[in-house]
Formats: sequence, C-alpha cells, structure tokens
Amino acid sequence: MKKEWFEDEDFWLKYSPIMFDSQIWAQAEGTALACVELAGLKKGNAVLDACCGPGRISVELALCGMDVTGVDITQPFLDAAAESAKDEGVALTLINHDMRTFESSKKFDAAVNVFNSFGYCDSIEDDMKIVRSIFESLKKGGTFILECISREIAVRYFTEGEWFERDNKTVLTKFSVQGAWEGLNSKWIYIEKNGKRVEHEFTQRLYSAADLRERLLAMGFSSADVYGDFYKAPYDYNAKTMVLVAVK
Repeated sequence: MKKEWFEDEDFWLKYSPIMFDSQIWAQAEGTALACVELAGLKKGNAVLDACCGPGRISVELALCGMDVTGVDITQPFLDAAAESAKDEGVALTLINHDMRTFESSKKFDAAVNVFNSFGYCDSIEDDMKIVRSIFESLKKGGTFILECISREIAVRYFTEGEWFERDNKTVLTKFSVQGAWEGLNSKWIYIEKNGKRVEHEFTQRLYSAADLRERLLAMGFSSADVYGDFYKAPYDYNAKTMVLVAVK
C-alpha cells in the first residue's frame, strides 16, 4: 500500500515546532475543558483522543480526571506525549496505530478528533474508516467531538498565502483550491536561519457541515449537532471553525 504524506515521520519532526507553537499549546486546556462539558463527562470516564499528536489535549483531559487513550500513527509524537504526561504527573495509554484500522476491546464514553486533523486521506472511504473506527470504539450513548475546517469556513477565510516567523524560521504558505472546493491544497515552505529551504505539500478534503453530519447519522450516530466553536456558538457566518458533536 502506498504511504500517505501523514505517515512520514520526518515531516512531523521538521514541522511540529511550527504547527504546535506556544500559543497552540496554551489553547489546549480550554479546548479540553470544553470537550468535557460538551460530552457531559465525569471524572474517571474513558476518552479516546484519535490522532492525538504530541498529546496536547490528551494530557489536559487526563488533568481533568479522565482515563485517556491517545492513538497516533507517529511514534515520536507519542513519545512526546508520554514525556508531557510524566511532567504533569498524569497517566496516559498511548497506542501507535493507524486510526483507519484501529480496533479496541475497551469502549469509551467519548472520543475527540480536534485541531483540524481530519480529511487528509486519499479517499472519502478512508476518511470514513477513521470515523467508523471511532464509532465502533464508543459506548452506546458515547459522544464524538470532531473539530476541523469545513468547506464553508475554507471559502470564507480563504487566502492565497501568508508568511510569518516561528521557531527561528521564516515560514511561507501557499494555498489553492482543488476541484470545485473539494479540497484545499497547502504548500508549506520554511527557511532556516542558514538559508536552507524545506518544502512540503498536502491536500485536505473539505466537507460541508451538512454533508459530514449526514454521513455520521447514516453511520449510526443517533444525533449530530454542528457548532461554530467549542462553546456551542451558532454555525453561521461568524463561525471560524466547525465543531461537530455526535452521540452514538
């Protein structure tokens, strides 16, 4: 099977300091608390952090008293998550696995997939395999919280590119539309102080909120609500992200 770009550990090692800067880390506590509220969780509840990355949300959920399992395809991220958990004095169960084929005998009270980490597979079928794995991992009545850029958000806030300074690097980004707004192509270029350039290009599939909600309902979720943030703001022209809360 052909490897997809997100399976390249070297990419994450190079780009993670740019993607997960101090401002992003500072947002983790608020996001975790909002997820606890959205899912109606209590201390001791089991939570699956799907595509957990370096454990930003996993650690904060554990600090809230949750029994957290983080799953990610990138082992260096899991190593970083384990180190963060140790520093904070909390326990995490960390599993190196592709969410498309993840299975768990343990069933969870809630699952989260946040920070725009959905829609990167080569096909809709593979994207839905991730959702299916999450669905099967939930208890009856369990809650799935998905946060990512929707087609509507991408259209409203589209820019052709930008540049910024981060982690002692100059970062250039260029964006273009794939098809009839079916995907957003991103090209990232960072330039180190010595002048070395590192480039990477990838595409995120764009789902409309209505389409993704209907797909979750067709899969078997009993309800699926769409919000414009983690605090149940309306999903309207003011929305800056899409937060989908589905109950099994």
